[in-house]
Amino acid sequence: MKEIEEYLGRVLVPREKIRSMVMDLGARITNDYRGKELFLIGVLKGGFMFLADLVREIRIPVEMDFIAVSSYGSSTKSSGIVQLIKDVDVPLSGKHVIIVEDIIDTGLTLAYLKELLSARNPLSVRLCTAFDKPSKRKVDLKAEYTGITVPDEYVVGYGLDYNGILRNLPDLYVLDEKIYRK
Repeated sequence: MKEIEEYLGRVLVPREKIRSMVMDLGARITNDYRGKELFLIGVLKGGFMFLADLVREIRIPVEMDFIAVSSYGSSTKSSGIVQLIKDVDVPLSGKHVIIVEDIIDTGLTLAYLKELLSARNPLSVRLCTAFDKPSKRKVDLKAEYTGITVPDEYVVGYGLDYNGILRNLPDLYVLDEKIYRK
């Protein structure tokens, strides 16, 4: 097995900037939802790290759950076909829902989830993403809460993986091209 450093290019977003972004988003969500019933849904697997950090910065009562989807394709490209793997366990009717994701690139997964969850009669459904890659967008989708815009490069760390590994890195890195351009 390779050492972590063999996978990595440059640091794109250092952990200090990620931390600051999470604090800012947490404060915005707190202000926007004070006095309302808020339900956060983390998109597995990548969104769990961001959700764990974000929820600790939200200073109002909040419920949370997870949802998992699969997008068939190669390790570096999505096919755009989304399949629900794990659904939320509670009804969403009457709640304000925020879907929490690690990154928006094509937007296909979040467009699917927003439509799916909106059909369950919540009061609102909004999107929150740690990272946004608008240059890859295939659908008209914009998150109400966006952390950091990143360029069209393969990124790993802070929940984002390459073949199931590297999610654990506290910084966001560009994956070394020699890894995926074999």
